[in-house]
Amino acid sequence: MDQPEYHIPVMLSECITGLAIDPEGIYLDLTFGGGGHTREILKSLKGGHLYGFDQDEDAAANAPEDPRFTFVQANFRDLKRYLRLYGVAKVDGMLADLGISSHQIDQPERGFSTRFEGELDMRMNQGSGLTAKEVLNTYEEGQLHKIFGIYGEVKNAKTLARQVVSERASQPFESIAGFRDLLKKFAPRGKEYKYFAQVFQALRIEVNDELGALEEMLLQAKEILKPNGRLVVMSYHSLEDRLVKNFMAKGKFHGELEKDFYGNPVRPFEPITRKALVAGEEELARNNRARSAKLRVAKRL
Repeated sequence: MDQPEYHIPVMLSECITGLAIDPEGIYLDLTFGGGGHTREILKSLKGGHLYGFDQDEDAAANAPEDPRFTFVQANFRDLKRYLRLYGVAKVDGMLADLGISSHQIDQPERGFSTRFEGELDMRMNQGSGLTAKEVLNTYEEGQLHKIFGIYGEVKNAKTLARQVVSERASQPFESIAGFRDLLKKFAPRGKEYKYFAQVFQALRIEVNDELGALEEMLLQAKEILKPNGRLVVMSYHSLEDRLVKNFMAKGKFHGELEKDFYGNPVRPFEPITRKALVAGEEELARNNRARSAKLRVAKRL
């Protein structure tokens, strides 16, 4: 089933250019979603093959019927395990468009957006356990403080965490509406929607362990990419982008770049883009989601 409105790919041409596609190569679209990137990659493949990963079962409906394509319903943190099932040891390129799809945001029952009424769910994989409701109703105050402060960069994270714990004692959080009523009391005047978005982002990252999954995927990229294979990653907030930038530049997430006895850098990747690429004015006018996107490209040494 073709759903062109499921999700509008951001910086599509830049992503495809970054992959430097070999028509006979093996490629991974690690965030399949609506299949926009996949369809564009398939235009350049002849004898090659493309594997599309997505943990959201809704995405499977968008899989093209094409002998050069295989859909894998799984989180990209498990990519090596699944590739082994298909007899794939090395690939020529991999693309990840991180974050959340327009489709997920626009489904009220998924609980990703403050625009709708619904349960506090936020699971990208609806078969997994932890929900946003459970985080709000069971996490200790210190954990909530950390989540709001680090993942959402919320200024009054400590106060908000304390109030969540206080209010849930008499009335557990069930719905988006109930939680939004609490957030209204703490949001800066005139910046309510930005504040809501920050808090929801924090909960979403925790529920889906997004940063943990990203780190695991990047470490596996080091193992499965062929020499000169391309790693193309698009992120939408500074926490993701920092991990991607450090890994592409140094081969690790923290600390300084290692050097050999002669002072040469020791790293698995070489960034192709010195700075992150951002969307142009024309695309920004067309697609507001592109505003926060940062695209980085590296090749395997």
